Amino acid sequence: MSNMNFLAVLVAATFSFLVPQTEQVGGVSVERIQKPRKELRFSVVVPANVEDVWQAFTTSDGLKTWLWSDVRVDLRPGGDWLVLYPGGKTGGGTILSFSANEQITLRALAPEAFPTVRQERTTAVFKFERVDASRTRVTLSQFDWKEGKEWDDAYEYLAKGNAQLLVQLRTRFEKGPLSWTNPPR
Repeated sequence: MSNMNFLAVLVAATFSFLVPQTEQVGGVSVERIQKPRKELRFSVVVPANVEDVWQAFTTSDGLKTWLWSDVRVDLRPGGDWLVLYPGGKTGGGTILSFSANEQITLRALAPEAFPTVRQERTTAVFKFERVDASRTRVTLSQFDWKEGKEWDDAYEYLAKGNAQLLVQLRTRFEKGPLSWTNPPR
């Protein structure tokens, strides 16, 4: 390898962490950002007005139409935004703040497989932006990641899991509410 090629590879490797890795998962844009702070950023356009998307996201009755049959939302700082899965597993987090039809911030729970991350938590900011009268952009920024293998593994797991969360939200408005007596496969 020539010195010039070696230098090009070295520069590319040195600065590659500055360029976010972006992929599409089921219509959801997923960015893995390393610097200036480690972050996951997701974006999806939902075919519904912002008020309907907000209601589906921030009420127990709304969450039940797309996320899971057993949920708890107490829309206030310090309140729960939880999904209660079979076997005692929970997802979601604690509400830090919200601005109606605009933003909700959670101290997010990682899955039980990541006990340190689950205990210390990350911050998840969901923003709701009116695209037009019948479409809403939902953006999730998840940050406060720390160093270490468990944190890295949780980061990769949630890059997929949170993309799926937003796919389900969009699908709820494309195909209608889910019926938990006859759930999809």
